[in-house]
Amino acid sequence: MLRFWEHGYAATSVRDLGQAMGLGAASLYNSFGDKHALFARCLDRYLDRNMRERIARLEATHPPRDAIKAFLHEVVARSCADRRGCLLVNTALEVAPHDEAIGAIVAARLAELEAFFRRCVVAGQRAGGIARGRSARDLARGLLTTVMGLRVLARARPEPALLRGAARQALALLDPRVA
Repeated sequence: MLRFWEHGYAATSVRDLGQAMGLGAASLYNSFGDKHALFARCLDRYLDRNMRERIARLEATHPPRDAIKAFLHEVVARSCADRRGCLLVNTALEVAPHDEAIGAIVAARLAELEAFFRRCVVAGQRAGGIARGRSARDLARGLLTTVMGLRVLARARPEPALLRGAARQALALLDPRVA
């Protein structure tokens, strides 16, 4: 996973992967199938340990609006601390446009993130902490767009103030006092 994350899909050879895992090419193919299948598994593992874990933790421990806020703040912090970026976003940019199967995986994982935001928005609208006069679907999609934009922007300009400012603007859309 780290090889793909550090170098990208195209720049990571089967030899690189074998060296990282202590396997020869034949053993790698026997154990994982081809490079493409291994990459899909690595992407899922990355998401289990990052996005999915974060969503589960925040939904279980925070009120809806605070869960969204914490998610965005963690994205900003991680984006500034790790110049590799997000493997999902990197994959969306590098691989998904040219690979239908990986594109479908990326789309499904982005839908998971959008669903998290939508659940939080709906619950927050019911509780009164998020603007009720706005479409939950549109707010969730705006938040998804914000996360993707933060991750891409951080690759070129990992400036905490810049990224926090963008996150604040997304959170302002949730304000129940502004319809």
